[in-house]
Amino acid sequence: MKQQILFDLDDTLIYCNKYFFFVVDQFVDAMSTWFAGSPLATPGSIRDKQTEIDIALVGHTGFKSEHFPQSFQETYRYFCDLTGRKRSKAEEDFLWKLGLSVYEHETEPYPHMEHTLDELASAGHELHLYTGGEPLIQQRKIDRMGLERYFSSRIYIRQLKNTDALEQILKTGSFDREHTWMIGNSIRTDVVPALTAGIHAIHMRAHDEWQYNMVQIDVKPKGAFFTLDRLKDVPDTIHRYVNRD
Repeated sequence: MKQQILFDLDDTLIYCNKYFFFVVDQFVDAMSTWFAGSPLATPGSIRDKQTEIDIALVGHTGFKSEHFPQSFQETYRYFCDLTGRKRSKAEEDFLWKLGLSVYEHETEPYPHMEHTLDELASAGHELHLYTGGEPLIQQRKIDRMGLERYFSSRIYIRQLKNTDALEQILKTGSFDREHTWMIGNSIRTDVVPALTAGIHAIHMRAHDEWQYNMVQIDVKPKGAFFTLDRLKDVPDTIHRYVNRD
């Protein structure tokens, strides 16, 4: 039976978090050097403050490319004020460029990405791509991976990826909710909105997850809800559920 399957992009089909974590490590190293000796600016407290600011920015206005470097600068200013260290324009500029450097990394597919999409498409399912972020940045990733061959025009890029955004996609498209799936790593932006909308959900558990994505699930599934560790297990999981009778 034909299913309509929405895939998340970042950390579901391609790697994303690991590049952000790598740049955060560089940020913490720089800050630890600048604030060396201060008991108020430890590597742990620096990392926690940056995470706090980053999540607050995304929660307020969605996924914008400037949020990440902005979180570096605001964390820097916070610790300058806290410790009495004089701010440096050169250091702030360095942090801005460091934050933006995360978008220069190569696009790397998750293992078995093509095999998984090929198998689902060959089985006659309709594939959709639903990703959060800035259109220019996300489209560049899509182009690099050649994902249009699987999703055609069924690609949705939203700056605010939440329950309302998913509901709008489902209402404006020809989706049959009893046969629609959302597959993604984020409990906040993929799983909870899918369960709220009454569609099936598969949570792809990431090895290193961003704190923003981790929230409690307080919605009772109306259909299927699975948690998987490997992308290649998605087709069999869907097919077993569809053919369970």
